[in-house]
Formats: sequence, C-alpha cells, structure tokens
Amino acid sequence: MKKLNINKTNLATYGIVIVGFAVMQILSMLGLLSSSLKGYLIPICVYIVLAVSLNLVVGISGELSLGHAGFMGVGAFAGIVVAAALKDVVDSNVLRLVAAMIVGGVIAGVAGVIVGVPVLRLRGDYLAIVTLAFGEILKNIIGNLYIGKDSEGLHMAFKAENLHMLEDGKKIIAGPMGAAGVQKLSTFPMGFVLILFTLFVVLNLVNSKEGRAIKAVRDNRIAAESVGINVTAFRLKAFVVSAFLAGMAGALYGLNFSSITASKFNFNTSINILVFVVLGGMGNILGSVISATVLYVLPEAMRGLYDYRMILYAIVLILVMLFTWSPKVKGMVQVAKAAIAEKLNLKKEAGNNG
Repeated sequence: MKKLNINKTNLATYGIVIVGFAVMQILSMLGLLSSSLKGYLIPICVYIVLAVSLNLVVGISGELSLGHAGFMGVGAFAGIVVAAALKDVVDSNVLRLVAAMIVGGVIAGVAGVIVGVPVLRLRGDYLAIVTLAFGEILKNIIGNLYIGKDSEGLHMAFKAENLHMLEDGKKIIAGPMGAAGVQKLSTFPMGFVLILFTLFVVLNLVNSKEGRAIKAVRDNRIAAESVGINVTAFRLKAFVVSAFLAGMAGALYGLNFSSITASKFNFNTSINILVFVVLGGMGNILGSVISATVLYVLPEAMRGLYDYRMILYAIVLILVMLFTWSPKVKGMVQVAKAAIAEKLNLKKEAGNNG
C-alpha cells in the first residue's frame, strides 16, 4: 500500500508539471502572456530543477549544502563555451543546446566529485561552512577565467595578457566581465524537458535501493554503518547527482541571456535555492516544484511596489514557514490524508463486492 502511495505522489508531480507546461503553451499561442511573464518561464524551469536537485542533498540525504550556485555557475559558463565552440560545426540550435547542457552537467558533476570527496566527511555546520567556501571558490575561479576561440580552437588563461589568439579570435569569457554576445539558445520546451528529466532521475533514485540507503544514512548514520552501508559513498552519490543536475540547469540559464557574469552565482543565489527547498518541504519533491515557481514569480510580481517589495516578500516567507511547519497544520493534513485513503478503500471494497 505504501508503494502505491509513493507512485501516486510521483504521478501527481509529473501531472502538475505537464499541465502547467500545457497551460503556458496554450496561453502563449493565444497571445495572452505578457512579455515579462514570458521572460520568467525559462528561469522558473531553471529554479525548479535547482530546488529539486538541492532537495536530494538537503532533504533526502540530510546534509546542508550552501554552494549549489557554484555548480550552477560551472554549468552555465561551460555550456556557453560549448555552444560557442559548436557554432560553426552544428547548425541545429537544439542540438547545440542539448550538448551544452550535457557538458555543463558533466563538468559540474566532476566539480561535485572534487568538492564532495573531502567535504562529505564533515557533518552539520562544518559541512555547511565548507560547501559555502567551495561555492565562492568556484565563483571566483570562473570570474578570473579567460576563454577565447579562433581558427585553431579554444584557448584558456587566467590572465588577459596570457590569452593569445589569432586575428580571427574572439573572447567567449572575459574574466570579471563574464560572457557577452551569447547567442540565446534556451527555450521553454527544453526547460520543460529538463524538469521531467530531473524528476525522473531524482524520484527513481529516491525510490531505489540506493535511495533507501541514503535515507538510512540520514536517519541514523551509526546504524547504517553497522549493517555495512558505505556512508561516504552514498552521500557522495547524492551530492554528485545534485551537482550534475545543477550544471544542466546552469547551462540552460546561461544560454537564456546575451550576457552574464560570475557574480550572479553567489551566496545569495544559493540561499534563495535553499529557501525554495525549505519552504516546499524537506524531502518533498512536489513541494520544491511549487515553491520554486511561486516564490520566483512573487517578488517579480510585486516589483511595482518598489521599496516595499522585499519587505512584503519577507513577510510572506515567514507566514509560509509558520504555516508549513505548524504541528496543527501537519495534523490536519494527516487527518485529511487518512480520510481520503479510507474513502478510496471503501470505494474499492464496494467495487469488489459489486
């Protein structure tokens, strides 16, 4: 019975995403979406992926990571470089975008391994502080990176004067100036596909043997070690998968703008993603999807309020937190779930008797 409920929850998550995409596409075709709202669609997809992927670490694995924006930044700039390198080779924008997302995810995953091997031996506040530091390190590395392309291929350096190119060369990434003149390849349908891919990866991992091992480590590390579970290996698996998905989301995000700098992927961005996870519910994948959508649109929708916008946004966050984590509300939700389950059982029994 428990397995059936999990499957229903998964189906509901997929269903909400598919219905949301269909509604937005219909409204767009009918010309009922404003230009500003159209501009929100791809970032919303990106932040949904980031929230779901971080929930794998924070909610499912039970580790506090504050460097998620660093992996997003790695994927963004890797994707921009790949898209620029393939411009004269691959004519299809879709194929170039897919290649950029895959490479961005792989490089972010590699960065996740490099960061995760030493970091995941820590716990609690120490882990949070070190992941924060590594996220800032990744941001600063990108901010000091110079990459250019000429007829001989790609060239990379950490100083502008060391970047030697032919006369036909062009800078792709210019250190603190970031990337400019980026061809915008990202599309809303590709963002929708990335969300489905992320849900498929995360939900299947959570409901697999590895997922149960990860949750066992989260619930009781000592008990997990006593039955032979390699704690560090399973924590690293969740961390690397999360970094890989964040890199893919970063590539989609980076190729949605004509220019972007490394300063975008700072500590504040990591905190915003963490807020989406916490308010959506730790370990609640559907909650991450909904909270990322609502909380991204909310401050943008209140932009006309100017100075009061962020104050109202903070009040909404506090109220949602109190409501979400209230014992009374949790009790009411449990009672409602029990009542619905009882009604379904009664209907099933009536159908069998009939």
